[in-house]
Order: sequence, then C-alpha cells, then structure tokens
Amino acid sequence: MRAMKARGQKISMLYVSTLDEAAAANAAGIDMLSIEGRFFTPDMREAAGNCFVQVGLPYGGWGRLNGSYLATPEDYLRAAFHFSEMGGDCFYCSASYEIQKTLCDNYLPVVAHVGLIPSYITWTGWRAVGKTAVEAKQVWDHVKRLEAIGCFGAELEVVPDRLGEFLSKNSSLIMLGMGGGPGADAQYLFAEDVLGHTDGHKPRHAKTYRNFAAEFAKLQQERVAAFGEYIADVQSGAYPGPEHNVTMADAEFDAFMTSVGG
Repeated sequence: MRAMKARGQKISMLYVSTLDEAAAANAAGIDMLSIEGRFFTPDMREAAGNCFVQVGLPYGGWGRLNGSYLATPEDYLRAAFHFSEMGGDCFYCSASYEIQKTLCDNYLPVVAHVGLIPSYITWTGWRAVGKTAVEAKQVWDHVKRLEAIGCFGAELEVVPDRLGEFLSKNSSLIMLGMGGGPGADAQYLFAEDVLGHTDGHKPRHAKTYRNFAAEFAKLQQERVAAFGEYIADVQSGAYPGPEHNVTMADAEFDAFMTSVGG
C-alpha cells in the first residue's frame, strides 16, 4: 500500500459484508477491502484472496466482540490480535488516541478516521468537514497527531477536494477517500452503493454501476411465485409426484401387511 502511494498509483477500496462480495472483489482485482469485525471470519479472509483487508474494530454502541463492548486499550488489543490471527492486514479504529497508540505500539497497522467521523457526529453533525480555514487546520492537526502516534492510514471522509489532495500529498498516512476528492490515495465505496441496493441514505460521493435492487426485487417476486405454485401443488396433490417417491416391491409390501394383520 505504501509503495502504491509513493508511485502515485490510485488504490481501489470497497466495504463488503458477504462472502460473495469479497470473492467478487478479489476476482475483479480490488486492492483493499474494509470488513467489519462482525462479518470477518476465516471464510471471509479466504474469499478476499489477494485483497489487502482492513478489519473494522467494534466501537462504542456500534458493535461488540464476543458479547462485550470494547472499552479499554487492552480490549482493543485483544480484538486486534483476534482478527490478526484470522488474517486481517490492518485495523480500523476510531477510538481515542490512547487506544490507537496502544495498537500502534504493538506493531499493528492502524487506520484511523479524519474529516466527517460518524462516531463524532454529536459535535459535527452529518456534513462536510474542513470547508473553513480554521476547520481545515483542525483536520490537518488531527492528521499530524495520528502520524505522531504511528498510524498507518486514515479514512478521509467528506472533506473538500483541495484539502483531501493536500493531506494525501503531505502526510505519510494512506488516505482512504470517501468523498475526499480525486487527490486521495484511495477511492473507497460501499459495495451496496456500487451494486445499487443501498438501504437508506445514499451519500453524495457514491456511484452506482449496477442495479441490483431491481434484480433483488425480481428475485423476491420469483420466490413468492414459486412458493405459491408449491402450495397449489401440495393442495392439489400434484406434489409429490411418482418421481419424488420411494418405491417398494409388491411382494414386500404384501408381506408387511400380513405381518401387521392387514
């Protein structure tokens, strides 16, 4: 990833949540995947193949590991080691600097988050961050502090394009752009947006390449129709047919009937 940044080679990145999505990303040649811890399993790692995998560590009320919330640096360290054993290549963490530094100090590649940070929206709201000089400087200071504690990269979400380019060119962090403009080191989208089956708000930076929503709706209609035909066959006696039944020789059945007094 660092060599790609140094060469100026744009990194393709997707958020995936299913084995099929991970396998398709690998087959297509996607460089990097983001997979939440709740979806990450050995099977998921195998499906991801040659993709560089970022595992999202649960944070606050957004997720648990083994039934418990992660709260302390040790909790996060254990979680990262757990996912590292499964083959995670780096670890997304939007918790405190203390927690992020603990992971970095233990030589785990940490991806932080700058700009619009969903877990911080109580303070920022759902909006672009960094459109004023003061706020842009705050984002830059955040980046420099992440560098200082040893982070590997940062998700760069919904910042002005010129700021995104400046941060990418002037930071050692791999900048994973989600609405961060074309100058970001990586372009990061959700598979559900790319495939056109987003449930809920579709962000401005999303781009749809296929209409899976229509395909899923068609499949659901076909499911309902198939189930209805099955009900009709059961009620009419058309199912099961002779080809679905196990046969028994007449002599054997006659002997059975005799044995039970039939």
